[in-house]
Amino acid sequence: MRLPLILVIVVALAAYATHYFTGSGDQLRGLDIANSTGSRRAPIVGIASVIDGDTIEIHGQRVRFNGIDAPESRQYCNDASAHQYPCGRQAAEALANFLAASQPVQCTFVSWDRYRRFVGDCRRADGVSVASWMVEHGQALDWPRYSHGAYAQQQTNAETAKVGIWIGTFDNPWDWRQRHAESASKSPLGLVSRRQVAQSYSCQPRRLCTQISSCEEARWYLANCSWGSKLDRDSDGIPCEGVC
Repeated sequence: MRLPLILVIVVALAAYATHYFTGSGDQLRGLDIANSTGSRRAPIVGIASVIDGDTIEIHGQRVRFNGIDAPESRQYCNDASAHQYPCGRQAAEALANFLAASQPVQCTFVSWDRYRRFVGDCRRADGVSVASWMVEHGQALDWPRYSHGAYAQQQTNAETAKVGIWIGTFDNPWDWRQRHAESASKSPLGLVSRRQVAQSYSCQPRRLCTQISSCEEARWYLANCSWGSKLDRDSDGIPCEGVC
């Protein structure tokens, strides 16, 4: 009698184990979901400070808008008369005015970028999509590499209406960044210039962006001082974006 009883127990345990690991699978799937979302973040909500046309800061966290790209802070575009104007600063100003009309801003997490910025879909307090508004008003571009065309229609509307950067000609922000990065790498500061600059700039004492008067000065600190990276908070190679 003992042998059949043992067999029944073994079969019952095997059935339980099979159900546990391969039946409903709730426990295992729950573990996978927890692991896969471990690096995710809850939405960020707060009063936004504008860094540039596609980046804001909320509670000390940089937030990059998902799927769009705005002209860089130092970028210039051409208007309808082929005159240059600071389209990067114009985009940042347009964003600041737009956000000020309905704060706070809420940003839903999408991913982290290589600079550890929170990449998100952001909306004003009234529910209007920030990225959509920027593209439709010609202050930013749909970035197909990341948006998969999510803002293509808004861009078509802006181009047709000739608003924002569409009033004239411009470089795509991603092309502008690449060209200027290559230009910087091909034109290093010469030895004579280093000596001349060193006569007026010094790594001591440390300085804040509010104490720096020119982009040339900010770039010298970034390249020559141990603390220089503190001037480039988003690690995009551009220090003190307020002056550069």
